[in-house]
Amino acid sequence: MAPVRGDGMRGLAVFISDIRNCKSKEAEVKRINKELANIRSKFKGDKTLDGYQKKKYVCKLLFIFLLGHDIDFGHMEAVNLLSSNKYSEKQIGYLFISVLVNTNSDLIRLIIQSIKNDLQSRNPVHVNLALQCIANIGSRDMAESFSNEIPKLLVSGDTMDVVKQSAALCLLRLFRSSPEIIPGGEWTSRIIHLLNDQHMGVVTAATSLIDALVKRNPEEYKGCVNLAVSRLSRIVTASYTDLQDYTYYFVPAPWLSVKLLRLLQNYNPVTEEPGVRARLNETLETILNKAQEPPKSKKVQHSNAKNAVLFEAINLIIHSDSEPTLLVRACNQLGQFLSNRETNLRYLALESMCHLATSEFSHEEVKKHQEVVILSMKMEKDVSVRQMAVDLLYAMCDRSNAEEIVQEMLNYLETADYSIREEMVLKVAILAEKYATDFTWYVDVILNLIRIAGDYVSEEVWYRVIQIVINREEVQGYAAKTVFEALQAPACHENMVKVGGYILGEFGNLIAGDSRSAPLVQFKLLHSKYHLCSPMTRALLLSTYIKFINLFPEIRTNIQEVFRQDSNLRSADAELQQRASEYLQLSIVASTDVLATVLEEMPSFPERESSILAVLKKKKPGRVPENEIRESKSPAPNTIQNNALTNHKVNSNANTDLLGLSTPPSNNVLNNSTNSGTLIDVLGDIYGSTNNNTAVYNSKKFLFKNNGVLFENEMLQIGVKSEFRQNLGRLGLFYGNKTQIPLTNFVPVLQWEPDNALKLNVQMKPVEPTLEAGAQIQQLLTAECIEDYADAPTIEVNFRYNGAQQKFNIKLPLTINKFFEPTEMNADSFFARWKNLSGDQQRAQKVFKAQQPLDLPGARNKLTGFGMQLLENVDPNPDNMVCAGIIHTQTQQVGCLLRLEPNKQAQMFRLTIRASKESVTREICELLTDQF
Repeated sequence: MAPVRGDGMRGLAVFISDIRNCKSKEAEVKRINKELANIRSKFKGDKTLDGYQKKKYVCKLLFIFLLGHDIDFGHMEAVNLLSSNKYSEKQIGYLFISVLVNTNSDLIRLIIQSIKNDLQSRNPVHVNLALQCIANIGSRDMAESFSNEIPKLLVSGDTMDVVKQSAALCLLRLFRSSPEIIPGGEWTSRIIHLLNDQHMGVVTAATSLIDALVKRNPEEYKGCVNLAVSRLSRIVTASYTDLQDYTYYFVPAPWLSVKLLRLLQNYNPVTEEPGVRARLNETLETILNKAQEPPKSKKVQHSNAKNAVLFEAINLIIHSDSEPTLLVRACNQLGQFLSNRETNLRYLALESMCHLATSEFSHEEVKKHQEVVILSMKMEKDVSVRQMAVDLLYAMCDRSNAEEIVQEMLNYLETADYSIREEMVLKVAILAEKYATDFTWYVDVILNLIRIAGDYVSEEVWYRVIQIVINREEVQGYAAKTVFEALQAPACHENMVKVGGYILGEFGNLIAGDSRSAPLVQFKLLHSKYHLCSPMTRALLLSTYIKFINLFPEIRTNIQEVFRQDSNLRSADAELQQRASEYLQLSIVASTDVLATVLEEMPSFPERESSILAVLKKKKPGRVPENEIRESKSPAPNTIQNNALTNHKVNSNANTDLLGLSTPPSNNVLNNSTNSGTLIDVLGDIYGSTNNNTAVYNSKKFLFKNNGVLFENEMLQIGVKSEFRQNLGRLGLFYGNKTQIPLTNFVPVLQWEPDNALKLNVQMKPVEPTLEAGAQIQQLLTAECIEDYADAPTIEVNFRYNGAQQKFNIKLPLTINKFFEPTEMNADSFFARWKNLSGDQQRAQKVFKAQQPLDLPGARNKLTGFGMQLLENVDPNPDNMVCAGIIHTQTQQVGCLLRLEPNKQAQMFRLTIRASKESVTREICELLTDQF
């Protein structure tokens, strides 16, 4: 029987059917191995294969690869198919190359030559296949090889429309990996004028390309604005004179209109020319008018297309924020969607109104929809719509409606979804602070927040209420009374105990005149919560008790008994044990005057930006207006309380606290020679201090954390606190003098090789040359990752101590992993990417002895702290750990995968790293080796 020819490929169909009929995995593998052996024999045999046979066998190899099996042969046969004149054979060849050929393959030169031949072909189908292959591979080699041919195809008058469209999309794909591929000069104008092309596919693809080019170089491509406005006007305002054959359900060229509207949003203002601006405003008015017209079709496609153009037009109106009439009209139009039956439309309307609420022209119009938005927050079925309603209420809030909105949000918080409670707590706290005219109301709101959603009240929120109470004398008595009443509830959240302990420790005397809140009553009330709290909160309460001794000497004996209890003096927690011991001795030894000096009321804090707003911005980047509260930054209250017990000063010249690292100055000094080494450790344990006389330095631990003590000896303690986002980082270094002698000529100097300085740009602010005895000063550093690098910079710290020159070299915690972005993946995506990164230069592997004993939970914690996403339920072996992440640099993003395989019997680990760049693979593997 003659073989079946054509696209049917009977042999392939039979093979696929056999695979589907396999009853087990073993049977499938057996059938695949049999087929692979047959294909190998055909490729190596003496008989020459024709194009059909090559195509059939290459298709089988593709299918086997897609089943998850490695393919290590057949590449040359696929390359040979590229020279065929038959479309189906050439198509299969290009498909195999796009999927299976590594960019480092020796065959890449043959492939590039075949692609060049097809690009010069007169057959547009062959040209399109070549362009699609280039785009699918999208490597830098492809960009360099075809940097001349593709732009010529794009702007040539002889090029067919379908080829121009493919060339524009191919160029866009290559531009994303190699921006230098786009020529400048006269090419700029020729690319921009593609916006006037009469072919729908060409102008749509060109708009996408120009949009990407504008984002990178807006000035060079500014000429696109006039053409985009003109084209948009012809589509929207004219009676189908432009692109009349491209009407989608009675909407002319909707997807092109959306792209043009997005393109214009790259400029602000969109244009300075009055005529162009008037034409754009006319176009936007027409879109708003058409939205009010009765629908011309009941089909969902009509409303989808119509609304897509409308919402993008509204986004442009909001972006411009200069036409009051258009802004008000847009707000009214969106208000109608708030009651629409379509969930997506309600969501989009709320999202757009969030932006409108920040405009001075439309803020009042948005407020008119307050009742509907409150109903959306309470009644919506979809949690994402409810969350967006909360965002809109936050955005529309001002002094006139703050109390009502805050109360509604508090009421809803009791039944709100767990996923949005923490964000709601932050927003309520910010609104209550920003719009409080009477700070007793603010105190009530925060205590209600703790009562309703205590688990979701972050440290920043309760730190902040304490700071405000300390800074405003008129509210201190009310706060003490209110928190005392709140603590009397049978079930009291631990955060309420923290706030109560701090406020009563500072201001309990203001309510002690009432017999119902007498000193002993306050003490017993707080101590009744003591054994239900965590060690951290117990430590705070012990500090409150020592404050009580100063405020209420009559209950000294009761408090000393608590300090003497075995549960404190013999506590397994070193911090509790130390506090109980030291506070007991302080209460016995110190005179009344000394005690009053040491434990006097905390001074007011300097006003800086609220840390609550910073937390909200971090949780919802881009969703929080930038002009919110510009007030104080609140340090940790317990650290503040400890400041009264330590010899601690802060450099007054540190005016900018970018990271929220600084602690407030305290004038209280305890002259205790036995405690000369005590400095506030604002970076590690918030309650503790470190006393030792030997140098402590381990830079490797900072691979897995951002904050802590970087270096310490008997003279100096250096702490660090840092944060990173994409390719940018900020560090605060804290230099603490542990001695009783000033450190002079104090100069930290950055040490970084010139080659690496081009890859990681680090800037250091200077510090004062004298570090006073017992003082702590802060130095700010910024880091920008330009491209991946090895190792990390160091600082050389020079100073004179008691006449002797001292010098320390300390490596900064600025390794490349700090610029990781965690990436979620399912098992299929992970292993597909894992197999693609199979080249020798894309993987690195180390086998090393595990720490004793082998600690799998500890290893998982370290991987999480390393910056990658720890992927659960991905590896078939539950003991294995796999991670995924993207390293952000200014020049590119490098994807990275990790697999850590423990061997419990041998007490060994095998670490495998695969990344899209060899240097990153080596460095990540080097950093993690021997760290588990």
